[in-house]
Amino acid sequence: MATASYVETQSRPAAFWGLLAAGGLFMLAAFAAFLHFEHSGHVVTGMDNQIVWGIPHVFAVFLIVAASGVLNVASIGSVFGKPMYKARAPLSGLLALAMMAGGLAVLAADLGRPDRLIVAMTHFNFKSIFALNMMFYSGFFAIVAAYLVTMMDRSLNGYSKIVGFLAFFWRLALTTATGSIFGFLIARTAYGSALMAPMFIIYSFAYGLAAFLIVQGSMYAWNKLQLDARILARMKNLLAVFVGAALYFTAVMHLTGLYFAKQTDYERFLLSDGGIYTAVFWLGQVVVGGILPLALIFAPGATQTRVIAASVLVVLGGLAQMFVTIVGGQAFPLEIFPGYAVSSTYQDGIVNPYSPVLGEFALGFGGIALAFLITVVAVRVLRFLPQDDFAALKASDD
Repeated sequence: MATASYVETQSRPAAFWGLLAAGGLFMLAAFAAFLHFEHSGHVVTGMDNQIVWGIPHVFAVFLIVAASGVLNVASIGSVFGKPMYKARAPLSGLLALAMMAGGLAVLAADLGRPDRLIVAMTHFNFKSIFALNMMFYSGFFAIVAAYLVTMMDRSLNGYSKIVGFLAFFWRLALTTATGSIFGFLIARTAYGSALMAPMFIIYSFAYGLAAFLIVQGSMYAWNKLQLDARILARMKNLLAVFVGAALYFTAVMHLTGLYFAKQTDYERFLLSDGGIYTAVFWLGQVVVGGILPLALIFAPGATQTRVIAASVLVVLGGLAQMFVTIVGGQAFPLEIFPGYAVSSTYQDGIVNPYSPVLGEFALGFGGIALAFLITVVAVRVLRFLPQDDFAALKASDD
């Protein structure tokens, strides 16, 4: 049986404190934005009664979806018994917790009344998909934390496989519930599709693996190490599969929308007439987040730098996808009574405008900074940097 070993990162103290200071600056900006919004109300943001979910939610949902997907690395190792991925399972679990904490922190800061968060966590309306998500988030923290303990405490290693199975199914359910937030919103033409849940699952695989490759590459560079070429080749190929599948599901989603007459106006809006939303969809989600990463991955002579560049593009494309899905879906005119002819002199057929303010971006980047700081401190003080068992890798090749 292959046994993986781990070490702490060995960067210079100045570099470590520099990273903490950089992350701290983003956190400080996010806290200032939070205080401003808390004191003045959401009226000072770009959000209103039509666009109720803005840039902070784009970052928050991206982090939550990516947190689920980054745990895929651990699942492949524990559930499917692949030694290469098993060596990376603790780092995968750490990133899952850090990114989930970052995403939920953004949501809590943007709710307007974070002091009432404890009420939302203890009083549930079981007819609401949001209440179900609160339970999935809490359970995710508990299960992934237990998973980490079983992996890092040798006396508990025997339990890691069964807890890994539980974590695998729990995160699938969590991402299904996150996608269902939109899938159950039949009032919005852009949402209300059963495809939302599986599409979010495949998005999470791509975004999570891209985030993992960025962190893993940074840690190896931090310690002046070179990732084994066989490992790099397998992980980049897996990323290509996930990116290709994400593009496929996106195409199916919009082809399905074009098939139904009630959806054609929205599809025309998003695919050709939507201005900023059309541009972000084609350039951000499709080209930057899909086609360019695939070109970098499959170009001859792939290097670690190129794979990291492809991963960064996947993350940027993921943020573009969330912007198109969340903000673009709300910008399209709301049909209050689907199937009925109702008219008024208020907002009928009007594309809802949205101009985010700087503080909304500060909140979003604050969530990324929180995940970044948790990861930097954890890999500095605990053993998360994987040391590969090359004998086991060679055996798996055979």
